[in-house]
Amino acid sequence: MVGIIGKKIGMTSIIDANGAKIACTLVQAEPNVISQVKTSEKEGYNALQVSAFETKEKHSNAATIGHFKKVNSNPMRYSHEFRVDSVEANAGDKIDVSIFVEGDFVDIIGTSKGKGFQGVVKRHNFGGVGPATHGQHDRQRAPGSVGSSSYPSKVFKGLRMAGRMGGKRIKNTNVLILKVMPEQNLLVIKGSITGHNGSTVVIEK
Repeated sequence: MVGIIGKKIGMTSIIDANGAKIACTLVQAEPNVISQVKTSEKEGYNALQVSAFETKEKHSNAATIGHFKKVNSNPMRYSHEFRVDSVEANAGDKIDVSIFVEGDFVDIIGTSKGKGFQGVVKRHNFGGVGPATHGQHDRQRAPGSVGSSSYPSKVFKGLRMAGRMGGKRIKNTNVLILKVMPEQNLLVIKGSITGHNGSTVVIEK
């Protein structure tokens, strides 16, 4: 399994051969650098560490600068490790969107949009406490009772309640690649993917 690190640009739509309008997401993935090769003889498993998004040395620590100097590269902002069955690449090689072809199904990893502190209706799809009649007042989006009285006299751990929502690592599986544009370093992916515009995503083959 190998892949590439890219940036979600936004959504658009294309027209297929039958005239149907298909919603799609644009991901820009400039050539990535293989910053480290791990082998089963040395590390105990085969993997490729892929890095993307160059940054200045003044924004990197000494360990990061030294790590990328081994492959004659500027420091990178983001790295991801891909497990592979066998190592067929060398440290310092470049990977671009041409590793994919139209019709490939891929997995996309990203961080979902943060939604802040939300109540139980939005966060857990609760229905609220009953109808608006019979003396109810401002209870339509309330969570209801959360614990018993005499026994067990506590609220159990894991109870679905209000709290922080979003901002989690999400994997979208079996996403279809509609188009590959190596000249623009672009991938056109069917449907929506997790994350806000400009967020970093990992595309696994």
